[in-house]
Amino acid sequence: MDEELSTVFKALGHPIRRQILDILKQSPKTTGELDEYFPDVTRYSIMKHLRILEEGDLVVVRREGKYKRNFLNAVPLQEMHNRWVGKYMQTTASTLLNLRSTVRQKGGNEKMSEFRIEQELFIDAPREEVFKALTEKVEDWWEFRIAPKGVTSHFTFDPVPGGQFIETWGEKEGAIWGNVYYVNAPAEIRLFGHLGMQGAVNSAYTYRLLEKEKGTVLQLSHTASGVIQEQWEQEHKKGWEYLLGTLLKNYVEKK
Repeated sequence: MDEELSTVFKALGHPIRRQILDILKQSPKTTGELDEYFPDVTRYSIMKHLRILEEGDLVVVRREGKYKRNFLNAVPLQEMHNRWVGKYMQTTASTLLNLRSTVRQKGGNEKMSEFRIEQELFIDAPREEVFKALTEKVEDWWEFRIAPKGVTSHFTFDPVPGGQFIETWGEKEGAIWGNVYYVNAPAEIRLFGHLGMQGAVNSAYTYRLLEKEKGTVLQLSHTASGVIQEQWEQEHKKGWEYLLGTLLKNYVEKK
C-alpha cells in the first residue's frame, strides 16, 4: 500500500500532471488533444507525463482504432481519501440512487448525450474470489438500494447469459439492476442496466478481471447514452469509486 501511494504522490507532484487530470475529469482525451492544451510544452513531455500518471494508476489508456484515449481513474485518490479522511466523514448523504428521477419534457427540451466511465483498481485476492464477490456474493457488500427507505431488500446475481442482477423486497416488489448478456468467467462479465438512471437511457457496464502478482486488476467500463441529466456522469463515477474501490475491495481483502 505504501509503495502504491508513493507512486500516486509522485504522479501528482507536477503541476502539468495535475492539469492533465483536471482536463480528463471533464472528458477523456487522446494524447494529441491533450497536447493542444499545452502549446509551450513539447509532445514528448506530455507523453512522459502521461506515462507517469499511468504508472500511478491515475490514468487508464484504451486504444480506439489508431488512437489511444486517456481516461481519469480516480480510484487511487479514493483509496488515499479512505486512509486519512474517510473515518472522519459523516455517512454519505447522497448515493448513486439519489439521482433526479424526472427528465424535463416540456417544450421539446430533451437533449441526447452520452458518457463513458473507465476505472481500474488492484485487489489483493485471486481472480476467482473477486468474480464470485462481484456476482454470487454481491448481497454481502453492495450498499446502494432502490427499495423504499426503511424497507429491507435482498440481492441475487445469476452470472450466466440471460441471468439477472436483481433487488427484491416485499412479496412481489423489486428492481432489475442488470441483465447479463456475456460471460467469460472469471475473466469478464457484461450487463445492460440503468443503475439509477430513468427514462430514455441505454446503459451497459462491464467487469474485466486480470491476474496480476497473485492478485486481481479489476477494470470497469460503463457507457450510457440518451436523455441524460448533467450530474449523472459525476454521480456514477463517484458511485463506482465507492462501490468498487471501497466496499468491494474491503470485503474481498478482509475475507
